[in-house]
Amino acid sequence: MSILDHIGFAVSDFPASRAFYEKALAPLGIKVLMDVTAEMTGGPAYCGFGKDKPDFWIGEGKAPGTPVHVAFAASNRALVDAFYEAAIAAGGKDNGAPGLRPQYHENYYGAFVLDPDGLNIEAVCHLPE
Repeated sequence: MSILDHIGFAVSDFPASRAFYEKALAPLGIKVLMDVTAEMTGGPAYCGFGKDKPDFWIGEGKAPGTPVHVAFAASNRALVDAFYEAAIAAGGKDNGAPGLRPQYHENYYGAFVLDPDGLNIEAVCHLPE
């Protein structure tokens, strides 16, 4: 069982960030599972991404200052590569191309992209493939 139930933060341009994350996370099988409108909250709108339940949330507001880092699990290295390509195509900025990061452990294979607010988003696989 994961130690976190869910995580979320505000983004400066909600529609742009939502579009970025929808494209970047699609290769990992992660999609929008829930929308919470401003009418529902009486304040900012949010959307929750996940596979079975919304684990990752973004919402309208002021983006947090850097550094913020969120790593998404990938079941194989090809999915890390696909995440990276999708995130770059969606307007993300390279922050570390897919590859081994042996400083973490011998099978750590990750890719890092900066989202529209400059937050560090990663996909990682811990398997030897």
